[in-house]
Amino acid sequence: MTLRTLTTLAAALLLAAPALAATEHFHADMTGPSEVPANTTAGTGAVDATLDTAAKTLAYTVTWSNLTGPATMAHIHGPAPAGKNAGVIVPLGDSPVSPIKGTSPLTDAQITALENGMYYVNVHTDAHKPGEIRGQLVKAP
Repeated sequence: MTLRTLTTLAAALLLAAPALAATEHFHADMTGPSEVPANTTAGTGAVDATLDTAAKTLAYTVTWSNLTGPATMAHIHGPAPAGKNAGVIVPLGDSPVSPIKGTSPLTDAQITALENGMYYVNVHTDAHKPGEIRGQLVKAP
């Protein structure tokens, strides 16, 4: 190989590396005691999400089971730490059915809040109108 070919190959690899590093994974386990106010539901759920920092999009899958009744709403909220409530960032639908899968654009400020653990997901039911289960999104390996 010539020096020019090696230089071109090295430059291409350096440019490709940041694109590969732009993916971050997040997870939340949702329970009733994590809600604000807390409750004793047998319902549980999980959220797995992937942030593409280059495209500024969040892809998510939200699942749940054993709720007291059908889900009436689900949302991603923030910014707020565990134990505090905040406004809706991403509505996940009215009368949603598990699993919910989707993507949403995020602003730079929203990405920063997510990366700092300031977003949570909750699922609402008629028996628990403020939310039956909730989980804080945290970085996952």
